[in-house]
Amino acid sequence: MKRWGLFLLRVTTGWLLVLWGIDKFQDVAHSQAVAETFYFGIGTQAVLLKVFGAFEILIGALVVLGLWRKRVYPVMFAVLLITTIGVWKSIVDPWGWFLDGANVLFYPSAIIVAGALLLWGTMDEDGMTLDGVLAKD
Repeated sequence: MKRWGLFLLRVTTGWLLVLWGIDKFQDVAHSQAVAETFYFGIGTQAVLLKVFGAFEILIGALVVLGLWRKRVYPVMFAVLLITTIGVWKSIVDPWGWFLDGANVLFYPSAIIVAGALLLWGTMDEDGMTLDGVLAKD
């Protein structure tokens, strides 16, 4: 079960990054609104969003494949941690009882960053990766 659990966690976490990257190309206005709302307006320029979107797609694809994990997992964790910090109010007060701007739908960001940390910490136990296949050759 652990083998398949790590595999599914890796694929779904990596795919989330791919989807976020695609969103930056598909709907620039949405990405700009997200940057304005959660990241103090940092990175709202369309070209910067597209560069970061391409970066997210690349990192996400490498995570899905399980390639270069020693270098990619810390980057994945940093990206996901930054997004989690951006929605901190939704983690501390999911229903917005005390903090304005909280939304229970953003609470899973805490779970996602925890999953990324788990992937990073158990990378030697995830054998269903391209790194693992290449290491056997």
